[in-house]
Amino acid sequence: MPIVSSLYRPSLLLRNGHLATIYAGLVRKVPDVLQKRERIQLSDGDFLDLDWSYGSAEREQLVILLHGLEGNAQRPYIMGSVNLFNKKGFDVCAVNFRGCSGEPNKLYRSYHSGATEDLIEVIQHVLNSKNYSKIYLKGFSLGGNLLLKYLGERDRVPKEIKAAVAISVPCNLEESANEIMKPKNILYAARFKKNLLAKLRQKQLRFPDLVKKSDIAAVKTLLDFDDFYTSRAHGFKNGLDYYTKCSSLQFLQSITVPSLIINARDDSFLGEACYPFKEAEKCQNLYLEVPKYGGHVGFWGQNNITYTEKRALDFFNAN
Repeated sequence: MPIVSSLYRPSLLLRNGHLATIYAGLVRKVPDVLQKRERIQLSDGDFLDLDWSYGSAEREQLVILLHGLEGNAQRPYIMGSVNLFNKKGFDVCAVNFRGCSGEPNKLYRSYHSGATEDLIEVIQHVLNSKNYSKIYLKGFSLGGNLLLKYLGERDRVPKEIKAAVAISVPCNLEESANEIMKPKNILYAARFKKNLLAKLRQKQLRFPDLVKKSDIAAVKTLLDFDDFYTSRAHGFKNGLDYYTKCSSLQFLQSITVPSLIINARDDSFLGEACYPFKEAEKCQNLYLEVPKYGGHVGFWGQNNITYTEKRALDFFNAN
């Protein structure tokens, strides 16, 4: 499909990518939304916590939300989407990835950018236990990469899945990892590393034969974390092997449902390969919008409804 022209025009203050990112993540406040937690058991003996909220109309339509690295179903960008979709009559299932719901998961493994096996089980659970005729997927950052990989790595998806929107997607994981480790992103990288190492210490207590204190001390960068933990815990040779096999970029041309990617040009987490212009031009189901501004999941909007929240609603209503 042709590249989508963007109509995003933020205030002058938020035309700085870092300010947009920080405002959306730390300053923005979203009204509380009533959520009901459901725990589902996974086929490998682990669990996932799903936070459900319901629209005002029985439309038999569901949006499944997927958060980013070290996020959860209560982050402002998730709650903002929940709030808008519920008001417009959509039910919402906000997924907490393994270990992200406030309770450590049971196994040595956890979640990662390409863990589509968990999304498959969530979707199958919904299809088996609910009665939705239309299901939509929306993912942010890591969650966006995961949903695009899911859509493109298989010959067919359930007929109920009608469309998807992915925001601030690191389509090329290696390039994104390299960007995050640059000096411009030192504060973000430090925050991610702090949270990831806290979870690794929990793993060390539960699995002392697999994680030693010296291993934790040796992790200096996010690449070190992926080399030591993400790759070993999830069956990859090393961090580079993980990035190569799980990047959604290679799966985009096989996507068969309408899918919109919105990646801001000033997103400091994304390198040039994370803007799949060629893939979008060749794939009839892929739409790419590249606003000049927006930062990383930092799109502002009037009345506390972000630009991408409105875009996702319009895209889903059109499909």
